[in-house]
Amino acid sequence: MRALVDIAQHSGEGPVLLRDIVQRQGVTRNYLEQIFIQLKAAGLVRSIRGVQGGFVLAKSPAEIRLSEVVQALEGQINLVECVADPKVCPRVEVCATHDLWGELSSLITQALASKTLQDLMEMQRRKEQTSALTYYI
Repeated sequence: MRALVDIAQHSGEGPVLLRDIVQRQGVTRNYLEQIFIQLKAAGLVRSIRGVQGGFVLAKSPAEIRLSEVVQALEGQINLVECVADPKVCPRVEVCATHDLWGELSSLITQALASKTLQDLMEMQRRKEQTSALTYYI
C-alpha cells in the first residue's frame, strides 16, 4: 500500500523508479520487485521501459479500491482456512467460531472495499501535515 501511495504522490513527476520507493519507504528492492510483479499482473500498475522509465498507476487513485490491492497481493481475505474452504474442518457446521471468523473476514473485506488509494493518499497527506507542525518553546 505504501508503495502505491508513493507512486500516486509522485505521479506528477513521471514514472517512479523502484530505487526511489525503496529509499523513501525503507523497504528492500527484492521485496518491492516481488510485489510489483503481482501488482502489474493485477492491472494496478504499468511499467515503462527506458531512461525515463519506472512505474505508474494503471488507473487513477480514486479508481483503485484497497480491497483490489490486498486481493492482488494476498488473495481473498479469510482469517482462518475453514472460511475459504469449509471442507478442511469437520466441525464447520457446529462451530460458532467459524461463523465469527467468516463475519470478521467479510467486515475486513467491506472496509477495504469502501476505501480507495485516493482516500489513503489524503490520510497520508494529513498525517504529514500534522507531523510537520512542530512547536518549540
